[in-house]
Amino acid sequence: MKEERFFYVPDAASQTEMPMDEAMHALRVLRLKSGDEMYLMDGVGNFYRAEVTIAATKRCLYEIHEQIPQTKNWHGRIHIAMAPTKMMDRVEWFAEKATEIGFDEASFVNCKQSERKVMRTVRLEKIVVAAVKQSRKPWKPVLNQMQSFKDFILQPREGLKFIAHCIPDIPRADFFDIVSQPENAQADSDITVLIGPEGDFSPEEVQMAIKQGYQSISLGKERLRTETAALSAVMMAHLARRK
Repeated sequence: MKEERFFYVPDAASQTEMPMDEAMHALRVLRLKSGDEMYLMDGVGNFYRAEVTIAATKRCLYEIHEQIPQTKNWHGRIHIAMAPTKMMDRVEWFAEKATEIGFDEASFVNCKQSERKVMRTVRLEKIVVAAVKQSRKPWKPVLNQMQSFKDFILQPREGLKFIAHCIPDIPRADFFDIVSQPENAQADSDITVLIGPEGDFSPEEVQMAIKQGYQSISLGKERLRTETAALSAVMMAHLARRK
């Protein structure tokens, strides 16, 4: 029995040709040919059973035989906003593993103590797409461009909003205790979690976020690196909101 082959094709239902990078992988690596069956994923909740109609050198055309809508297995949307680390491979590791677990959106914020002030998401998008295909996730997480901490928290957001930090003088509630409460776990509201840089948020940033409706939280007794804290927040939210 042949293994099912999955490819990421945005707007798959309205297209008849795979993007070039996916076509090259299908033709050169997997050696697909006309008549072969494959599955397309559009990143917004649908799989498609399709057949290769034309397999050229760099082009792969297809015909869809069946649309297979998927159901998300967690309530609401999980949004992580983190200060990117100095080493990009750690951000990439977070994005890959968080995608495999399941979350909806990632934002990147420039904080007072951030070590990385500029970030491009082109390579990160490719890593996320690869993780979506590998884990066969129907939804591709949205990746937002970097913005200032102030600009981010001033944007109106629905649902539960949290800022995780390690400042002892500012009271913190346990994140998992909050999101696992029945009224929160079964809700379809958004969950947004702010994760600070390696030097943590400044007290002023935390107070600024609290004034904008963010709850001050802890992710546990351990002191975590930025990317580990971000992944822990995804896992806790995912477990609490899992259907």
